[in-house]
Amino acid sequence: MEVYHGSYTKVEIPRIIKGRYTKDFGTGFYCTQLKQQAERWAGKYDTPQVNVYEYLPVEGLKVLEFKDMTDEWLDFVVACRDGQPHGNDIVIGAMANDQIYNYVSDYIRGIITREQFWVLAKFKYPTYQIAFCTDASLNSITFKTVYSL
Repeated sequence: MEVYHGSYTKVEIPRIIKGRYTKDFGTGFYCTQLKQQAERWAGKYDTPQVNVYEYLPVEGLKVLEFKDMTDEWLDFVVACRDGQPHGNDIVIGAMANDQIYNYVSDYIRGIITREQFWVLAKFKYPTYQIAFCTDASLNSITFKTVYSL
């Protein structure tokens, strides 16, 4: 399967770089199957680049996939955004885009309940992400090309 990574530069050799901000699925190299989503990610940079990779599952890696936004997904995102580590090599699922993340933040702070979160979130269209969370997981993707927007 082809996956995309929006960036400001060509990324032939992906690395996992611990940033100062926590993300939905923790520290990792984030890609998507949705070309338009990667183009939106890249579009926030002055030199937008979309890197294209071939993803082939590697046996023995621990993969966690969320098929839908569920309570389990919400709890996982909250824990990762709080900086809690997990033991997965790859995590796949919906992305808490800016609007959804605002709801997650309100839920974390106790401003809205879990039930209120789901009422608000069900009308939003989540995006799709694949987080390669360990160095071993990066062996499952091979750089193909990069293109500029």
